Amino acid sequence: MLFKYLRYYITASNGKGHGVHSPFVFEFIQQVLNDDREFYAYRPIENLRQLLLNDQRILHLENVAAGSTATSIPYCKIADIAKSSVTSAKFGQLLFRMVDRYTALEILEVGTSLGITSSYLAMANSNASITTMEVQKAIANIASKNFQKLGINNCRVITGNFDQQLPAWLKEGRHLDMVLINDHHRYESTLRYFRQLLPYTKENSILIFAAIHESSEMEQAWKEIQNNETVTLSIDLFFIGMVFFRKEFRVKQHISIRF
Repeated sequence: MLFKYLRYYITASNGKGHGVHSPFVFEFIQQVLNDDREFYAYRPIENLRQLLLNDQRILHLENVAAGSTATSIPYCKIADIAKSSVTSAKFGQLLFRMVDRYTALEILEVGTSLGITSSYLAMANSNASITTMEVQKAIANIASKNFQKLGINNCRVITGNFDQQLPAWLKEGRHLDMVLINDHHRYESTLRYFRQLLPYTKENSILIFAAIHESSEMEQAWKEIQNNETVTLSIDLFFIGMVFFRKEFRVKQHISIRF
């Protein structure tokens, strides 16, 4: 991973936007990536994170094959989940700014974990409808309680096997503005989710994939997603990758940006 990160850092475009020709990408770098304002949601969410990092309660985890925040170990401390399976403040706050900037209204997260990332998504726009999916009921229960602590009422948690819950939820009729795939980092499942989501995207939709460089199979999945004919722009921030469908890009663009 260190070698991969060094290669990314050396080859990626300047994080200030220098040399970037696309107005959309330049604005994204200037107004979203490099927005260093302290938004109202940051402190309460990060205070909650610290509580979770010190929470020694033990959860019993179910063994579910299709997607899970947890390991194969049947018992896990909340503190350990908070350390290993929760999006960092840097990327959680980036997602907050993206929801705020692009006025995302229908948002899906696959992989709730303890609800930190979901909270950033939900608090960025009180008018947005957030659906987050988590395999482990015990973890989902903690996330729901965390939403209550933060006063979040626009976030719905769905528990169960992703391969069953995701198609059923999509069939209800969706117009997805933003999707975060943040769990079960495997080649087959990542591409399967991408293909299932495609019919419900639109020109301004944004799909975000976590851990795109975590393994060779995830890098292969990311490459295939980038090369899909519907994708016009992809942005690689190393720990996450984003794809866009904007028609203004007549020639497909793949950009890595230091962040």
